[in-house]
Amino acid sequence: MNLDSTEIAQFIVDVASDKLAEDIVMLDLKKITSFADYFVIMSALSSRQIEGLEEDITEALKGAEIHRFNREGTHDSGWVLLDFSDVIVHIFGPEEREFFGLERLWSGASEVVRIL
Repeated sequence: MNLDSTEIAQFIVDVASDKLAEDIVMLDLKKITSFADYFVIMSALSSRQIEGLEEDITEALKGAEIHRFNREGTHDSGWVLLDFSDVIVHIFGPEEREFFGLERLWSGASEVVRIL
């Protein structure tokens, strides 16, 4: 499967939605940075859900022959970053998401999708 970055980001949004992530946001970064095309940001209510979302997203993308380049954070810390090159996924606990405020920090990015 040969997907472009927009299709990969939308695929991640779909998987996250199917797996009951909360407040999913897809931000288009193409006009404001060169290191990634999209951020997909989502919330999970527990460290167990963060872990499950990480596993489900990684496995779904692996099935589409899209491999993860890097991973940062821990489930117990309330934040995990998954780097799929042009698409970076952030899975947060609710408090950590508020604290880091990526939507505020990247307010120049266009919001493509928001699923509450």
